[in-house]
Amino acid sequence: MTARPLPVRPRFRGNGVRAAGALVLAMVLASCTLLDGGQQEQGTATAKADPSIVATAPEGLESFYSQEVVWEPCENGFQCAKVTVPLDYKKPDGGTIQIAALKAASTGKKSGTLLVNPGGPGASGYDFVKDAAGTHFSKPVRDGYDLVGFDPRGVKRSSPVTCMSDAERDAARAKIYALDTDAGLAAALADNKVIAAQCAEQTGPALGLIDTVSSAKDLDVLRAVVNDDKLNYLGYSYGTFLGSTYASLFPNNVGRMVLDGALDPSISNEELTSGQARAFEKAIRSYVADCLQEDGCPLSGTVDSGVQQIRDLIGAVQQTPRTAKDGRLVNATMFVSGLITPLYNDASWPALTQALDAAMTGDVSLMLRLADLGADRTSNGTYSSNSTFAFNAINCLDYPMVSDTAGMRAEQQRLMADSPTLGYFFAYGGTNCVDWPHKSVRTPAPVEYTGESSIVVIGTTGDPATPVEWATSLRKQLGNASLLTWRGEGHTAYGRANSCIGDAVDSYLVEGKVPADNTVC
Repeated sequence: MTARPLPVRPRFRGNGVRAAGALVLAMVLASCTLLDGGQQEQGTATAKADPSIVATAPEGLESFYSQEVVWEPCENGFQCAKVTVPLDYKKPDGGTIQIAALKAASTGKKSGTLLVNPGGPGASGYDFVKDAAGTHFSKPVRDGYDLVGFDPRGVKRSSPVTCMSDAERDAARAKIYALDTDAGLAAALADNKVIAAQCAEQTGPALGLIDTVSSAKDLDVLRAVVNDDKLNYLGYSYGTFLGSTYASLFPNNVGRMVLDGALDPSISNEELTSGQARAFEKAIRSYVADCLQEDGCPLSGTVDSGVQQIRDLIGAVQQTPRTAKDGRLVNATMFVSGLITPLYNDASWPALTQALDAAMTGDVSLMLRLADLGADRTSNGTYSSNSTFAFNAINCLDYPMVSDTAGMRAEQQRLMADSPTLGYFFAYGGTNCVDWPHKSVRTPAPVEYTGESSIVVIGTTGDPATPVEWATSLRKQLGNASLLTWRGEGHTAYGRANSCIGDAVDSYLVEGKVPADNTVC
């Protein structure tokens, strides 16, 4: 059997957060730009709770809803704060944790606050607003809203999941296991058991309490402490799951909510992985079709033959891992991780072409750089976030997973049928949770929403991470919702799609005008 590393785990990355710069070999994040001058220096401000909002607090949580939050000046003219929430909502009188938030103050007449989650699970909303407030959002939205990005519990600055050093992360990514064999699977499970124990020891009790339901309850505390009687919210990718969970828990508190790159809360982890495998296979074919029309494309012939050339290249790295210019060994999973990272944004396809061209001549350094970008590893060897650990920890709580040997091997066969190019590398996800110290706390089920405010759901026809069918399903489950569909490539739409999407969302957020259901742009 062929040796292979642990499975690729495509994350639900929000728009722009990990979009590779299309023409820059250094692969600078496309959305990471300095503010354009619209952000003004803000002094320290204390937000005192509105008594009418505190009155709506769930029983036992009044002290959290009534807390005074101090917004202090932080980098580049933003304001930052820590919001205290219960560690365990079932025991609100017990321990507490703090949620880190960053605010870009409105540049005009403020009408409210727009809370933002860019995806993951594990992505930093704090960083998203810091990096993209001046470029990602339209002037009407910036004028009308304070933008607040936050790190959900378990993420980066908010009681982060911590498991290992940067050097240990490098070593773990480079390992190879023959998962098709009993011995190889046992070795992988043994290593994962050690990692899980490290996560439990280094993170502490919070590790078992970072599920999405708990984060949705944090979101309502955040709504209250910014003194909004209704939640105005923009969620990308996994952020749509957080948003729909909130809508089910607090239907009367929903204001203007946009869910872009929708996740279907009713499907199992295995259905989710199969959906992604099919969508990424479709995205590869779209990329190849585009590449073949461009000068300098290293692929040749038909789309089928171009895809086969990519498969052959993956197979060659699988048989003989290669060494990058920095001396690091690139195994097949790292190579595939690099391959899929630019598929999240079609503006990054030229970067994939450059990486493939170099790899076909034996140099995998650019593909490794793309893989590092997806893993939040910087060029100096440090990791800028804990997103990988948070992703795994949150998913282990949110999803029961098939983790018996027979079940995982059967899933591998299904995934290889769904995606001949990538399915092999999406299998064995259950190895991540089988020895996790905390069991799942949720059973996937359709979301129920009874609120009066209409929610906007967005899907993209060529989305590789959240297939467009999931948006249709979420819209049906919510009931009181409107579906926008963008005919485009890449993950999510608002902020990078056409004016049809942008104008519809802006009119909804600023004026409350709900777009016509089933609008296609």
